[in-house]
Amino acid sequence: MKLINNSRRDFLKQVALTSGAMALAPELLMANNTPIVEPAKNMFFEISLAEWSLHKAIFGGKMTNLDFPVKARKDFGIGIVEYVNTCFKSSTKTFQENGKDQTYLKELLMRCNDNNIKNHLIMCDAEGELGNADAKKRMEAVENHYKWVEAAKFLGCKTIRVNAAGSGTKEELAKTAADGLSKLSEFAQKHDINVIVENHGGYSSIGSWLAGVMKQVNMKNCGTLPDFGNFCVKHNPTDYKICEENYDRYKGTQELMPFAKGVSAKTNNFNADGDERDMDYMRLMKIVKDAGFRGYVGIEFEGETLSEEEGIRATIKLLNKVGAKLS
Repeated sequence: MKLINNSRRDFLKQVALTSGAMALAPELLMANNTPIVEPAKNMFFEISLAEWSLHKAIFGGKMTNLDFPVKARKDFGIGIVEYVNTCFKSSTKTFQENGKDQTYLKELLMRCNDNNIKNHLIMCDAEGELGNADAKKRMEAVENHYKWVEAAKFLGCKTIRVNAAGSGTKEELAKTAADGLSKLSEFAQKHDINVIVENHGGYSSIGSWLAGVMKQVNMKNCGTLPDFGNFCVKHNPTDYKICEENYDRYKGTQELMPFAKGVSAKTNNFNADGDERDMDYMRLMKIVKDAGFRGYVGIEFEGETLSEEEGIRATIKLLNKVGAKLS
């Protein structure tokens, strides 16, 4: 069954054909002959899908950013999505150009509206260091993010995710990162958009350090995106997959949750029982619940053993299982 083609006109032609099939129970809908594993209802959180879970398919040319929201709904039964700005690249334009192109954004929004998709956030990378020690370069990075604030507003997102990157000592970077985040948050505030920081390597993966930066910024629209899997402070310089210094993920998650405006459910490997092999999801999600969080938990599968689609479905099952026990 095909939910939608590339235009609203083609979609409307499909309505009569699909309306009967749409009345079927969600678990009977088929995607590539695989039953949809639909997010459970009545949990203390809602499941969203982070586009990075499908980055291999996107960068490999098997699908595009415009296809992403429809695939989230059609193949996984997920109606809340989280974009990655670098996935906006098309055959004719860079991701920065598409981030400013209203025609492109209108097409993306149309597909979302036609499939009852809620846009949650845009993850922003490759736009400069918000904590750069050079004030001019730091401000350039801040201004580079403006278009993503505006794109988020256009698409109906509430949030952009950024990085607290830069150089210097812990104290020096905390000061410059707080300055860059404050300036960007001031601009975003005018558009009613949140700016949230992910623990994404270096000092930012030290929960207490990033929490301290949040306290320095002290703005209601600036917060965190705790990622269960991103607590590597120092990677091996020759093999990024090897972590030489880890921060305790449970401690870090607890330290970041008071400022959280989203949660990133990172998964990599699963055991025979369907649990994440290297993370205690029950413990992590209890920390999330005990913090009073009642928002979106975004699936971000990065494993190598399962395919991207299999990994997403396995993560839905895991979150459903944990959510049922905690709700």
